[in-house]
Amino acid sequence: MTTKYSVHETGPRIEAFLKQIISDAGFDLTFTIGPGDQTNPEFENPDIVVQFKGDDIDMLLANKAELLLALELVTMELLRMHSDDHSRISFDANDYRALRFEELRSSALDAAERVKHTGTYFRFNPMNSRERRLIHIALRNEPAVRSESCGTGPQRGVVIYPSSMPSIPDLPPLPRPQTHGFADGPRPDRPPREGGGRFDRDRGGRPGGGRPGGRPGGGGGGRGGPRRPR
Repeated sequence: MTTKYSVHETGPRIEAFLKQIISDAGFDLTFTIGPGDQTNPEFENPDIVVQFKGDDIDMLLANKAELLLALELVTMELLRMHSDDHSRISFDANDYRALRFEELRSSALDAAERVKHTGTYFRFNPMNSRERRLIHIALRNEPAVRSESCGTGPQRGVVIYPSSMPSIPDLPPLPRPQTHGFADGPRPDRPPREGGGRFDRDRGGRPGGGRPGGRPGGGGGGRGGPRRPR
């Protein structure tokens, strides 16, 4: 991939924007802007890498680096970058990118083994285009399965199918994730299981949970008999 964005030409615009953001927000952060370092050329080959340091790094990396990725995205919007070029600029801190790449690769291979064992598909929670690409690359040498992107907008994710299974054209939207008080929220690499996983068997194989013959969405443990109208 040829270089499209240079530190000399694009770096000053990134620097001015980030300095203003950091100052206005009162973050204790510094950053350097340099050329891509080819650390993970198979997965990502950015033209520009922005490395952050400072006492507020933990804030950047909380909730799966939510703030770091948000800063990266709004910077790309400032530069009016096409979505196809989003992999050309990378924001990083404390080697988060390399650790995340390995996490996604491991999750993809684990999901592929599940698909081979169950004979049905496995659906990941929505993820950005860069992470979807990493899943596809991680599975390109797995002939027994294939990966496809599905969904639109913020619901777009990856589905892994057995190689002999036809694609399902209209998968329903995933439910909004529930954090249940966990600080890091839902994990993109630990999606809800669909289509024959343990999640379905535990609930009698019925869509949406619920007991066979029971009220839709009803829970157990209450008193028997119908409730009196109020």
